[in-house]
Amino acid sequence: MKIAAIQMQSGLDPDANLAALVPLLAEAKGQGADYALTPEVTLIFPENREQLRAVAAPFENHPQLAAVGRLAKEHAMFVQIGSLPIPLEDGRFANRSVLFGPDGTQRATYDKIHLFDADIAGLNAYRESATYRGGEQAVTAPLGAMVLGFSICYDMRFPRLYNSLANAGANLIAVPAAFTVPTGQAHWHVLLRARAIETGSYVIASAQCGLHEDGRRTYGHSLVIDPWGTVLLDAGEAPGLYFADLDLDRIAEVRSKIPVLAHRKSIQDVV
Repeated sequence: MKIAAIQMQSGLDPDANLAALVPLLAEAKGQGADYALTPEVTLIFPENREQLRAVAAPFENHPQLAAVGRLAKEHAMFVQIGSLPIPLEDGRFANRSVLFGPDGTQRATYDKIHLFDADIAGLNAYRESATYRGGEQAVTAPLGAMVLGFSICYDMRFPRLYNSLANAGANLIAVPAAFTVPTGQAHWHVLLRARAIETGSYVIASAQCGLHEDGRRTYGHSLVIDPWGTVLLDAGEAPGLYFADLDLDRIAEVRSKIPVLAHRKSIQDVV
């Protein structure tokens, strides 16, 4: 199975971001990809709730999502929008990932569970919970011969989610992200390799990169990692389209060598 990681430098205009995505999906199909993943906040890269309120569209009949569905059907491939902000009734937003099938229909959605509330030296404090409401449900979906597990960015720091996905059958896990540069330099590769190793799964992490319209910088380095933890692809720091070939037999091989999923035990929390 050939997959494509799309690395972007999204801005504040959803239509401009969609326009940047259109030729990348066409090229992905032209290069034989069966599945393409975009980064977190693909269709609008916001800094605050006010920016989101100005442009974020409701989920039903969302114009840019509808266009992506048509592109997935045109190219007869799976397309996953890593995430986009969706307005909720309480005034906050869901950070939602959406998978389209080769027929253009929505196959699954996932709302980011873990919200990034952190203070990083040299940067403004991040308070995603002031703008977003976290999801509550882990999600998997069929992806051809594979099973896709969903996660978004900060989720990668919570291995229990990935263990749950693998135990539900996931063997390819998507991690769209918009990682800060300091945390990316320190943690990006090691966390993603750990998630692949501990689940015996492929991991694809499509990332935002560079200096964005709102002044934020993101780390880039979209990755594809095999179940042994080997990095098959590192996209570096430039926007673009990057490919990797997945071998389903590799999953069975690694899981038979070190059957961590079969060895999983229920452990009571310390009291």
